[in-house]
Amino acid sequence: MKLKTYRLSSFSQTVDGGNPAGVVLNADSLDEKSMLEISSKIGYSETAFVSQSKVADYKVRFFTPVKEVDLCGHATIATFNLLRDLHILPCGEYIQETKAGILKIIVNDNDVFMEQNKPVFFDIISLEEINKCFESSLTNIDNQPIQIVSTGMRDIMLPVKNLGILNELLPKFNEIIMLSNKYDVSGIHVFTQEGITDANAVCRNFAPRDGINEESATGTSNGALACYLNRYSNDTNSRYLFKQGYSMNKPSEIKVELGYNNENIDKVYVGGNAVRIEG
Repeated sequence: MKLKTYRLSSFSQTVDGGNPAGVVLNADSLDEKSMLEISSKIGYSETAFVSQSKVADYKVRFFTPVKEVDLCGHATIATFNLLRDLHILPCGEYIQETKAGILKIIVNDNDVFMEQNKPVFFDIISLEEINKCFESSLTNIDNQPIQIVSTGMRDIMLPVKNLGILNELLPKFNEIIMLSNKYDVSGIHVFTQEGITDANAVCRNFAPRDGINEESATGTSNGALACYLNRYSNDTNSRYLFKQGYSMNKPSEIKVELGYNNENIDKVYVGGNAVRIEG
């Protein structure tokens, strides 16, 4: 079948916001080298390659411009919004095969939700190590640790006191790469809740090890953040809204839904819409 590349912006109502992703359908004939070359040419933080699967409705692989990653939230959202808009599939429930596992997808009329893995909490990172990654020193927030959390991708959750501090952060990308290599994480997901009334948190995400200095909307990281807030903020919401990308003039809104079983998180879904840029 003919190979075609699509470009979409996820987690936004317009092409000026959100996080752009490439989507390549009918990618069964492509090898890993070809996928990397296409992803590098497109130049977005991630490109999704969709092919047939023996164990799911679709197999999806994700490439940054420099490497393959196990899972990408915004590229998944772009993929299944696109498949619906092209009338390849109707609204409903599907499953996708990824390197992070077999995950459920819920396709609605105006958005898509992607199941993530149940949360896993890893190392707590010292403030001293974190402060090497930014030009100005940060102070820690009481009762909220700096911790690695994963619902598919390992990220460092870093709470800061207010929106001013968040917006003024000046990252040292080489230091973030060294810290990311040490702990085998994608990067640092920084957030604040103080003074936020129309969302659960405002975030910034730095992942230079994956070739992404700053990302405007990060689905997997915000899935992990919802689980982090559930544990450390005594937040038992089932629905979350996170804002990201505002410091980049790429406003994005990421939805997260949590399911509970005896007060324990049993399901994690990250969702949003996607707007076609071209193709």
